[in-house]
Order: sequence, then C-alpha cells, then structure tokens
Amino acid sequence: MPAEVWPVRLRHGRLVCRPLEVGDARVWAEVRQRNAAWLGPWEATVPPGVPGPPPTFRALVGELRAQAAEGRCLPYALEVDGFFAGQVTVSNIVGGSAMFGSIGYWIDQRHAGQGLMPLAVAMVIDHCFTAMGLHRMEVAIRPENSASLRVVEKLGIPEVGYAPRYLHIDGDWRDHRLYAITAEECPEGLVARLRSRD
Repeated sequence: MPAEVWPVRLRHGRLVCRPLEVGDARVWAEVRQRNAAWLGPWEATVPPGVPGPPPTFRALVGELRAQAAEGRCLPYALEVDGFFAGQVTVSNIVGGSAMFGSIGYWIDQRHAGQGLMPLAVAMVIDHCFTAMGLHRMEVAIRPENSASLRVVEKLGIPEVGYAPRYLHIDGDWRDHRLYAITAEECPEGLVARLRSRD
C-alpha cells in the first residue's frame, strides 16, 4: 500500500490517530481493564462453537497489520495529548465497483463527551475518501448505544437501515442500526463539517 495511505499518522490539535502497534500491549490492556464496565455492553464476542481461544493482543495486531498491508484494514490507535486513549478501525475494505469500508471505534471513558471521538472518526473517514479513494463508509451501532449514536449524529452521517442480529456482542447476537455516508455527501470533508457545527 502506498506510504501516503498506510502507515500514516493523522493529527488534529491534541488528537492523533496512528497505527496500532504491538508495543501498545501494556497500555491497551490497562485502558481496557479500567474501562471494562464502560465497554463491555458494546464489545464484540466470539459466538458459541467457534474453535480456539481468543487471540492474544500480539496476534490481533499481527493480523490487523497483515490486513492493512493488503489494503483491507486500517487499525488506528487514538492518542490524546500523547497518551493512548482508544481505537478507530476501518475494516472490511472492498475495492472494485464497491469502494467502501466499515468503521468501528471505542474510547477511554476519561475522554468521553469531549468531542474527541467524532473528530477522530471524521479524520479517518476523510483519509479514506481522499488518500484511499473510497466512496462509502459504513457504521453499525447497537440501538442502545447512545454515546456511539451521538458520534454519527454530530457528523451528520445518515441512517440507512436496520440489521437484526447483526453482530455477536456481549454474549449474544445483537441488532444494529446502520449508518453510511458517501464522498459526494461531504465534499468539504467531515472534519470541516464538524468544525462548522461547533
């Protein structure tokens, strides 16, 4: 993948999105453990019957990096003022006649409600539309996840559908609301759109 596409650091003020690294293991585990109750209801889980134990952090990062090298994934660590604060991952990237990807995200509760996650998502989507040339970005959100719903609301990403039993999360198959935006719908970019609404 071209260097201007990946690996790349995206910066806006105190916020940086940079490639997730194996060296993030300790701080990633600490933030995840401290936020277990905050993140638990929204976390993907392994459905019953799937063989093998969950992957280690090292194995997870290795797989994400391999997918990134093939242009199928962009795994970002989120830093606030130089400290690890969460993750934004573009997955299921498809080229050809589709040119789309899906975006997921989580943030340390210490930084929630400060407008940082909408900005991070906007930065990553802008990168996908410009440097990667993707046409459509999708977000799937549980109907009960008001914090995540607020992110797409702030960015003006429209709801496009509803997916019953879409993902295995927190121990069961969960319904999701589906949101999507195309490059034509935000020619000015989502960061500029977000800033114009502040």
